[in-house]
Amino acid sequence: MRAAVLAELKQPFVVEEIELLDPTPGRVVVRTGATPFCSTDCINQRGELGKVPPTILGHASIGVVEATGADVTHVKVGDRVLVPGTPECGHCFYCADGRPDQCSELFDAKAYFHVAFRSDGAPVSAAGNVGGYAEMMNVTANQAFPLHTDLPDDVLSLLGCGITSGVGAVFNVAEVKPGRSVAVLGCGHLGLWMIQGARLAGASKIIAVEPITWRREMAGELGATDLVDPSIGDPVEQVRALTRGRGADYVLEAAGMTAAQEQALTTARRAGTIVLTGVERLGATITYPQFELALQGRRLLSCQNGNVRMRRDLPLFVSLLEDGRLDAGPIITSRYALEGINDALAASAEKRDLTGVIVPNGQV
Repeated sequence: MRAAVLAELKQPFVVEEIELLDPTPGRVVVRTGATPFCSTDCINQRGELGKVPPTILGHASIGVVEATGADVTHVKVGDRVLVPGTPECGHCFYCADGRPDQCSELFDAKAYFHVAFRSDGAPVSAAGNVGGYAEMMNVTANQAFPLHTDLPDDVLSLLGCGITSGVGAVFNVAEVKPGRSVAVLGCGHLGLWMIQGARLAGASKIIAVEPITWRREMAGELGATDLVDPSIGDPVEQVRALTRGRGADYVLEAAGMTAAQEQALTTARRAGTIVLTGVERLGATITYPQFELALQGRRLLSCQNGNVRMRRDLPLFVSLLEDGRLDAGPIITSRYALEGINDALAASAEKRDLTGVIVPNGQV
């Protein structure tokens, strides 16, 4: 099969033929339908999130089951499945505690599975245990969730990361209440899903903080009531001016930069809620003012994949897409064949795409 292999850090992806391994017990092979190019893979390509080449990136995807190993019962050959960035093994401490977003298969693994071999015999891993930038994926069955909908692959592929992380941050983590104010810091693909989630939650004021004009305008089209350009003045003061001097009830960070995460604290009012979702690089640190953090009652929360439970939340998200309450159209800005993977990398790094979708086996 063909795959876009990250053979060396800080170098272009190499699209080449590799030999995919057969599924072992508890694993499945999925023919890839579509995989969104996530901005975090710009960081991965630079080697700043710990990925070890040769590896296949792409940590959320959709496709059709081609083969199953032994002991796989919940999916079968021919099933259309979502392969999200987070498995749900169902039996580790975190899954049993109701937090499958922290599943040990994702965070406690010492190394990613080898899923294929290059022509020179070198083993290839699947980063995130998905490896969606390829014609086929060899994944754990705990990471394959059946879908029953006629929505197209490119739209459904966004359920593996962007939609779950953004909308889940609103409902599962922040628990936004109707009539409250929400500020979203950063309006790339993740922030725009947060904007839509805040609208569905009934927020009365949704403030989009974004320096890039067209992205800020897109936030307005998707539900933001107020648009803040941080390049023309202190964004904290701009948000306070829109919230009677207090700050927002909820601040959702989707920028990824440590500076934005530090800013998020004081963008929220006293006793407000802050949700952090981005990552700049491994080893990055954040500094907060002690008085505001310790004594002013703010809730500071982290968010991995929206704290989603796939079996519970996936049917709801699909229905929201089907009836148009969630709109993927403006967020899918480009589609690429597998050979266009380096164009997708450049468009993401230069912030020309919101989401570029890789379609390895189909028409672009």
